[in-house]
Amino acid sequence: MNHRIKPLNIPDGPFVAIDFETADRGSDSACAIGMARVEGSEIVARKVMLLRPPRQYFTFTYIHGITWSDVKDSPTFAEAWPELRRFMEGAHFLAAHNAMFDRRVLECCCLQASLDVPQTPFLCTLHLSRKTWRLRSNKLNDVCAHLGVALRHHDAGSDADACAQIVIAAKRHVSQMASAVPYAEPEIDAIHAISTRGPL
Repeated sequence: MNHRIKPLNIPDGPFVAIDFETADRGSDSACAIGMARVEGSEIVARKVMLLRPPRQYFTFTYIHGITWSDVKDSPTFAEAWPELRRFMEGAHFLAAHNAMFDRRVLECCCLQASLDVPQTPFLCTLHLSRKTWRLRSNKLNDVCAHLGVALRHHDAGSDADACAQIVIAAKRHVSQMASAVPYAEPEIDAIHAISTRGPL
């Protein structure tokens, strides 16, 4: 499966920032998804959904606050997928903070539901932040603090919004740097270099 886009520049075109919250350590246990669609330099649409995972046991309630009682009447990933897929139509890439985690959840949920895995490449905003601003910490809350972006960490909708804002800010930063120093374009391969750590 090819998840790579040419490095150096953040791709143009519409994209969707995505964030999953999971119930347990299984990557098929998505219990919430947040998405923010960006066209031009603006978020033009948002979608947040609770999902009913395949198991009732919740390990990560202490992180995101979601319990089985919150999601027991929610759609499964398979039931929600047609609506989610339509939201992503036409996106040139998906953006996520520590994208290996969200990409793995998306793939596992699709496979568990016998659905085709989307071929849309992922851009990792953790790597993008590291290369763009070189902060001491590139955790999502620290990057948002640096950019002045409001965040309710581990709320899927807020995290997705934050990822979208990071890409928008990074594109603006790269454009400004390229204008100031035409031959010193930063090397940003955020789509290919995806972190293997857990959620941040």
